[in-house]
Amino acid sequence: MTAMLFVTRNFPPLVGGMERLALESVRALAEAADVAVVGPKGCAPWVPGPAVAVSHHSAGRFLLESWWAARRLAARGAPDWVVGGSGLAAPAVRSAARAAGARAACFVHGLDLVVDSRIYRATCLPALRRMDLVIANSRNTARLAVEAGIRADRIEVLHPGVAVGESPDPDRFLSRFPVAAGRRLLLSVGRLLPRKGVADFVRQALPPLVARHPELLLVVAGGVPDNALKREGDEGRCLADAVVQTGMANHVLITGELSDELLLSLYGAGSLSVFSVKDLPGDVEGFGMVALEAAAHGLPTVAFTAGGVADAVSSGVSGSLVPAGDYEQMAACIGDYLAGDLGTVTAESCRAFAAGFAWPQFGERLRALILGEDRGGGSRA
Repeated sequence: MTAMLFVTRNFPPLVGGMERLALESVRALAEAADVAVVGPKGCAPWVPGPAVAVSHHSAGRFLLESWWAARRLAARGAPDWVVGGSGLAAPAVRSAARAAGARAACFVHGLDLVVDSRIYRATCLPALRRMDLVIANSRNTARLAVEAGIRADRIEVLHPGVAVGESPDPDRFLSRFPVAAGRRLLLSVGRLLPRKGVADFVRQALPPLVARHPELLLVVAGGVPDNALKREGDEGRCLADAVVQTGMANHVLITGELSDELLLSLYGAGSLSVFSVKDLPGDVEGFGMVALEAAAHGLPTVAFTAGGVADAVSSGVSGSLVPAGDYEQMAACIGDYLAGDLGTVTAESCRAFAAGFAWPQFGERLRALILGEDRGGGSRA
């Protein structure tokens, strides 16, 4: 049976879109291979095979500890493939693969390719350029990979997956946050990072929406990450300031990070998802998982066309795409949705769009790519 080593900084017990992607990748690969994992402390219960835990609290410590741990596991297990969960794992992946005579693959997520850290660009990008396979999470990320010097014939696009068929119970969220009961809920889900643009959305789009829909409540579900690859600005503080400055305190609910059960319930209670992501120097939104999750629960998303978001939202099917930075048009589009002018978008069309990204399909494609059965047979950069 094929042996694989998976190296990642993002994995349970940590939570987030990249963590879920890495977990589902390991599960999918374990259906066809013996998989060992180098991951963050506490990862062992989620790993089907051997696991070595390393520090995830700083990028530098992860680089050093994952490099050593991956080489040790590779020497013991003789993997056929070493796979990285993000660009930060690329040096460890490349080193372990060379030591074991294995092939090397790595996922890239957008920020991996543009972050302006000198150490990262000196260590991780050269390793990515030497991968046998680079798996980009969107067409835009694939474009960035080519611009970063990765050969186009080594890049494949594989969109992240999503859970479909779950039935959200809105009462769970509403009982936990009774201030939301009886309100129209706009949802902004995701980590509070400057590129997410939540503070600017509150300043520039929310006041005219509230004037038109006084019952509106923006629910901001997500926390400030403590181990992000790029940490500039305090979006939590910027958001709090924006709420005060605009007088929107009665129209914004900041929940912090939610459990999977509460987040599922929130999708059931929501009227519309908003994704006001920005294009920032040295930062980029790789895909837009939250828009896909919303669609899986029948909830449309209005989003700026920035980074890889265009792959995660289908205009007229799962929501609407608005030119990046055009808050006036975004507010107008959201207002139309709230007024019932959905055009061709329905809950059923949202779910049908999301179904094409279901985790089982993701797993089949990933196994085909890694095992060499589908190189060039799917989305290509």
